[in-house]
Amino acid sequence: MTIDASVKAVLDYFPQLPKTLTPELINQIRQQQLLLIPAEEHRPTVKNVENLLIEGPNGDIPIRAYTPDTLEEKLPALVYYHGGGWTTGNVDTYDVVCRNLANSSGHKVISVDYRLAPEHRFPKGLEDCYAAAQWVFDHADTLQVIPYQISVGGDSAGGNYTAAVTLMAKERKGPNIKSQLLIYPATDALRSINDSPYESIRENASAPILTSSLTKSFWDHYLNNEEDAENTYASPIKAEDVSELPPALLITAQYDPLRDEGESYGARLQASGVDVDMHRYDGLIHGFIQLPIPINEDVFQMIGRFLNKRISSVSTK
Repeated sequence: MTIDASVKAVLDYFPQLPKTLTPELINQIRQQQLLLIPAEEHRPTVKNVENLLIEGPNGDIPIRAYTPDTLEEKLPALVYYHGGGWTTGNVDTYDVVCRNLANSSGHKVISVDYRLAPEHRFPKGLEDCYAAAQWVFDHADTLQVIPYQISVGGDSAGGNYTAAVTLMAKERKGPNIKSQLLIYPATDALRSINDSPYESIRENASAPILTSSLTKSFWDHYLNNEEDAENTYASPIKAEDVSELPPALLITAQYDPLRDEGESYGARLQASGVDVDMHRYDGLIHGFIQLPIPINEDVFQMIGRFLNKRISSVSTK
């Protein structure tokens, strides 16, 4: 592996995770992640940050809304689902990412603190994510958000939730999502490393931060059984019809076990007539969006351009 030098320089601060997880290890990782959050003075500045509690199908859902520094009264919005293998991460560990997204896009970013596995297995976290997207649409006026300019996005497990939420919105005739941001998404439940159709699972089996064994362990803690693995809301790539979904920006990393399944999902969307921009970053690894590396300045700017390029052409209906 020829990993980018800037990534190598910060990897010591992100220790390699174990090959398999137990509930005890998951709790330890959750606590360790909190120690990596930069002090307030070292985070990007935004105009306003507001913590809210909204109703969901399984109880209240904490969300955090980031307003960029702008003179506009109403803004487009991005509902964001954090990564963490469905088991770790929260609005605090993704605070810097969401601040960067708000500043680079000029969107109000709503970060969703969905329920985590294994305490809340599939589809509890997904139901939180869909409910949060619906709530943002229903309360657009209160949030000072333009209702026909609302996108959804996420990384890793959050990318999985993003793809599933767009499928749910289509099938349930739910909110009219403007676009979807898929950052190295998990799209196909991993039941066996050796039998996987995706070469990157084996090629990057020992990659930094996320190994293939750890990927399978995350799935094992998220899903209830084998049947769940075939559910299109858990494995969006198994959906029979992915046409008429929102335009997508798909970002992958060269040294990521999830690379090929993400790109395969993007290819499926394209083959079904969905407008997809796909970008693979050579030399980078899974989770790079959270790393303090120079390339992320360009990545956030690209995301901002994608989120904004269709605004003028979106119907108000």
